[in-house]
Amino acid sequence: MENPGSSIISALGAGSGIDFIALANNISTASFAFQRDTVEARRETLEAQISAAGQLRNAVTSLASALGDRIRNGDLAPRGELGNTSVARVSVPAGLSPRGTFSLEVTSLAQGQTLVGNAYASRDDLVGEGTLNIRFGSIDGASFSADAARDPLAIDVTADDTLATLAAKITRESGGGVTAYVAAGATGAQLVLKGAEGAANGFVIEPAGAGGGAVPGDLAYLGWSPASDAGELRTVAGDAEFLLDTVAMTSATNRVTGLPGGFTLNLTGTNQGAPTNLTFANNTEAISGVMGDFVAALNDIVEQANQLASPFGGALGNDPGARELRRDLAALAGQVIMPGAAAGEPRTLADIGLALNRDGTFRLDTARLGQTLDASPDAVAAMFTTGASGVFATIDRFARENSLVSDPGSLGGSVRRFEAQLERSDDRLARIAEQQESLRDRLTRDLVAAERRVAASQSTLTFIRQQVDIWSADN
Repeated sequence: MENPGSSIISALGAGSGIDFIALANNISTASFAFQRDTVEARRETLEAQISAAGQLRNAVTSLASALGDRIRNGDLAPRGELGNTSVARVSVPAGLSPRGTFSLEVTSLAQGQTLVGNAYASRDDLVGEGTLNIRFGSIDGASFSADAARDPLAIDVTADDTLATLAAKITRESGGGVTAYVAAGATGAQLVLKGAEGAANGFVIEPAGAGGGAVPGDLAYLGWSPASDAGELRTVAGDAEFLLDTVAMTSATNRVTGLPGGFTLNLTGTNQGAPTNLTFANNTEAISGVMGDFVAALNDIVEQANQLASPFGGALGNDPGARELRRDLAALAGQVIMPGAAAGEPRTLADIGLALNRDGTFRLDTARLGQTLDASPDAVAAMFTTGASGVFATIDRFARENSLVSDPGSLGGSVRRFEAQLERSDDRLARIAEQQESLRDRLTRDLVAAERRVAASQSTLTFIRQQVDIWSADN
C-alpha cells in the first residue's frame, strides 16, 4: 500500500526534491538499530545456550533410558543352562535372580485339539444355512465335559457361505479360541479346526441347519462330537506334564511360569525317563560388557560438558546447571547405590569398577570389577535390577535431578531460565518494532507538513517572480 505521506508529497510536486519518506524510514531505523542489534545478539546467545543445555540433558536421560532397557530386556539376568537344550528354553524376567540346580523331565507337551472335517468337492462349495455352535470343554475318550464358565461360540452361517468363508468366520469370531482353514487333501477340500493349547480347550461342533441330513450342502455335515468320531479328531487337547525336581506339575500351555525364583520355561520337547539338569549362573560377561558401555557413555557426557561448559567460548561457560552436572559426575563413582548392602558386599559404583581419572573422565577398573564378581556375584547381580536401589535407580535419579525444571541449579532449570529470557527478548524486539514504526509515522507526518510548506513557498515565489517580470516589461 502506498504511504499516505508519499502520496501527498507526489501530489504537491515534491517541491524540495528530497525523498522525505525514505528519510523517515532511515532515521527511525537508525534510531533503534543499536537496541535491536543488541537484543538480536542476545537471542542468538540464548538459542545457543538452550541448545547446549538441552543437548547435555538429553545425553543424561538417554543414558538412563538405555541402561533401563538393557536391564528390563533381561540382558543381565542370570542365565539358565539346560543339559538337554531340546527340552526347553529358559528365560529370567528382569529383576529376578533364580539360583540353584534343578532336574527337569518333560513327559508331554501341551497341545490343542485338531479336527479335520468331512470332504467337499471344492473350497467354494456352499455349506448350508444355519448356526454353527462350538462348545468348549474337556474330551476324554468318547465323552465330552463342557466348561460351564465358558460361553459357546455361535456362528451365523448364511445361504451364501462357502467352506472358505466359513473358515474365515470361525477364525475371526472365535477370538483365538479356534483357528480354521481349508486344506486341499487327496479326498477333496476339508475344513481344519485347531484349538488353543490345554486340556480345557477341547471343543465339539453342533450345527443347527435346515435339517436336510448330514450331506454336503447341509450344515449338519460339519457336526462332530467324540462319541461320533470317525477319524476326524487328529490330536486331543492336553496340558503339558513335567517333573521339576521329581515333583509332578502341569501347565495349560508350553510356557510355564511361577517356577522357583521366577524363571520361565518354554517347553519344546520331551525327555521322559531321562531327566536333564537346569542350572543358573550369574551373567558376569554381560555385566562386564554393560559396565564398559556405561563408562563409554559417561565419557561422552564428560566430553560434551567440557566442550559446552568451557569457560573459553562454551555456550554454558558460566551456567549453574552445567556446573552442577560436572560436580555430580565427579561424585558418581563414590556414591552409595546399595544402602542396604551387607558388610563386605559392593555398595558403590567404584566397587564394580567405575573409576574417576584426574582429568574428570572415567575408566573401567576391570581388576576391581573382576574381584567383586568373584567375591559377591549375587550382590553384583542385585545391583542391576529395576528396583529402588542399584545402578539403574541411581542413574535414573541422576538424570531426573539434572532435568528438573523447578530447580534453578539443574540443566532443566537452565533451559527454563534461558527460554524465559528468550521470550522476554522476543517481547522486547516486538516493542522496538512498535516504537520504530511510531517514530517513522511521526517523522513522515512532520516531513510531509514541511514539504507542504516548502511547496507553498515555492508557489508564492513563482507568483512573485511572474509579477516582477510583468512590471519589468511594462517599464
